[in-house]
Amino acid sequence: MEPHPEISFDNTELAFGYKNDKQLKKARFLFSLMSKPWLVKMAVKMTPPVIKSGLPVKGLIRKTIFGQFVGGETLEQTAAVAKKLGEHNVQVILDYGVEGKQGEENFDHARDEFIRVINYAATQPNIPFMSVKVTGFARFGLLEKLGEVMKQQEGSLMKKYLNTLEQISSADREEWHRVRERMTRVCEAAVEKNIGVLIDAEDSWIQDPVDALILLMMDIFNKKRPVIYNTTQHYRTDRLQFLKDCYAAAVERNFLFGIKLVRGAYMEKERKRAEKMNYPSPIHTNKKATDKDFNAAVEFCIEHLDRISVIVASHNEYSNLYTTQLLQQKGLLLNHPHVHFSQLYGMSDNITFNLAHAGCSVSKYLPFGPIRDVIPYLMRRAQENTSVKGQTGREMMLIRKEIKRRKL
Repeated sequence: MEPHPEISFDNTELAFGYKNDKQLKKARFLFSLMSKPWLVKMAVKMTPPVIKSGLPVKGLIRKTIFGQFVGGETLEQTAAVAKKLGEHNVQVILDYGVEGKQGEENFDHARDEFIRVINYAATQPNIPFMSVKVTGFARFGLLEKLGEVMKQQEGSLMKKYLNTLEQISSADREEWHRVRERMTRVCEAAVEKNIGVLIDAEDSWIQDPVDALILLMMDIFNKKRPVIYNTTQHYRTDRLQFLKDCYAAAVERNFLFGIKLVRGAYMEKERKRAEKMNYPSPIHTNKKATDKDFNAAVEFCIEHLDRISVIVASHNEYSNLYTTQLLQQKGLLLNHPHVHFSQLYGMSDNITFNLAHAGCSVSKYLPFGPIRDVIPYLMRRAQENTSVKGQTGREMMLIRKEIKRRKL
């Protein structure tokens, strides 16, 4: 494949080629609503209790925000969306929208659902990855306890982890062993079916045990090819160094390091907790520092593609373009087997479809699940579109441009 001299994210014909006129107008209507912070604030506050009360609002949600950002209520319903994206050379990362359900029975059910997603993805032509949240099958309080004890230990991440396991109660150790078992089962299914497992980032104070668990899995399952991927949130001041440490561990232990790079999604929450509990905020003080770290992480990964498989999961036009430029400078193919791009379904179509057109390996992150289960995800999307400076404005401008081009 010849390297493309220039990739542009302004081509709206490519960006919205998969939407018909009606869908495009609907997207314009939704983003115009999301451009009103007061409305989003009210919706975020009201929607969860209204859903819980059993009032008949699911139809309205299904027709609006759910349809824009979610692939369907069941795994099978995602097939139509995946097929449509596949027609434009866009792949899919399936995300089973389970959040915050507690209890061993629910955790086992989540594990089984994740395996079901893996088995399903293996039957589809354009679903190379699926996404997993460790909080889907581990008690938050347990992760919090492990995180707290790990913070007090010295040495490398794995050293802290092993010391922690010796210090916690036997009941906690047994509970954690069940978490490890669930994770192992998911990873085994993924290796067998050759589907990549992307493990989501969590709150900073529970991230350490999650990181340790993922490194253990990589050491077992990423020997021949990258199957297990961690996620680094680069609004955190320590993640660039963490990335480099993981690479060193991968070299030392001879495994492939899979990593998904994101900027991060829990900034307000992180800063509030740090202030309340009187510890230094783990978050960069400004966006510029975050951008700098994110792009430095991209550089580091592209420098070490022999050992690292990277997913650039970003809605930032520059970061995506920069990745393609680094590949071209090195004389590497834009669809290098260790480089993948991804954006959320319903957002930044101008990036996704123009990258796909240029020959990059790119996907949409596609959540699915019953409406009541994906409400937390939808509320985050609504907030994100309001709070990320210029995000909604950019989406609206591109949609309007395409509507004008189609003379609608």
